[in-house]
Amino acid sequence: MLHPIFSVLVSKPELVIQHVAGYAALVREEASSVGLEIAKRAIAWGVTLFAGLVFLVLAGVAAMIGAVHEFHWMLVIVPAIALAIAVAGFLVARQPLPEKAFAELKAQLDADAQALRAVRARS
Repeated sequence: MLHPIFSVLVSKPELVIQHVAGYAALVREEASSVGLEIAKRAIAWGVTLFAGLVFLVLAGVAAMIGAVHEFHWMLVIVPAIALAIAVAGFLVARQPLPEKAFAELKAQLDADAQALRAVRARS
């Protein structure tokens, strides 16, 4: 005797196609929300690295200007702005991913597995 899944596959393939399409839509929906978080982090890391390099360059220039001329408060403020941007980017980049990433997909897979076990137990 064939497993009930095979009989459904043969007799009603459109149900299986609809089920697989539902999974694809669920994966696409959840991946887009997580994908936005990953893209946000990648941009934040880029901003952090760029602002860090700008800070190093401006701090070096400020040190050279400070050595040649008299000290001015702008020699500290301008590199500090780049450093503040780097720190802000770092804080955004280090935020954890949402814990509920793909939780709905995992729940749906568990429900389908449980339904298959119930069908197998009946036959």
